[in-house]
Amino acid sequence: MSAFIDKMRRRAGRYLDVRPVRIAPERGVFSLSFDDIPRTAWTEAGPILAEHGITATYYVCGGLSDGSNLDLPQFSTDDLQALHAAGHEVGCHTYEHVSTLTLSPAELDASFARNAAWVAERLDGYVMRTFAYPFGDAALASKAVVDSRFLCGRGVRDGINAGKADRANLQAIGLESRRIPGYDLEAMMAKTAEDKGWMIAYGHDVMDAPTPYGCTPDDLDRVIRLAKAADLEILPVAAAWERVAA
Repeated sequence: MSAFIDKMRRRAGRYLDVRPVRIAPERGVFSLSFDDIPRTAWTEAGPILAEHGITATYYVCGGLSDGSNLDLPQFSTDDLQALHAAGHEVGCHTYEHVSTLTLSPAELDASFARNAAWVAERLDGYVMRTFAYPFGDAALASKAVVDSRFLCGRGVRDGINAGKADRANLQAIGLESRRIPGYDLEAMMAKTAEDKGWMIAYGHDVMDAPTPYGCTPDDLDRVIRLAKAADLEILPVAAAWERVAA
């Protein structure tokens, strides 16, 4: 029964209390993001991003630093400082990497505050401006908290943001080995360009034998090349928001 209730709560977060924003960039926009920050999302993905001359958004949980998640080593403070110095955006992913379905609004706000303090201490007062829901779980009551603290919140519901979107639960596509075969990425990029929309991709680890939630270096290189071929502007999430939100 609890699994069914959680499923209904996820649906409520996706379709209720929509906080509309009109997506109206001058040309289509593409954003890359990495959740949790496994070390390979920086050590393997960073050089690929640098080669293409683009920057991404890294959604950080302070509580995962120097730890393990999905049996993979997570980022260190040195990694976080290096990716920040390289011009990448650092976004919030809660402090504990916890589903918002398990937290009251006050508990979620406390997690945001703890993560904000943790990041600011390590990045000279840096303020995170965007959020991604751990596991994609957007509890209905969490949306107001997200909206009060951040420019926007990103979920995991498949799709391109075009026309009107929910700024507290933006759609995205999974740059994940379990999802990539199901996408026609070239057609999706073309559609983003045609509709002057905003496509956000999210991933985790980047390595030759990725987890189901990660991708290979070749996958990452290909999606960037396809975005460039479609003449999409490639920007981190906060910078993209300033382009697309009308």
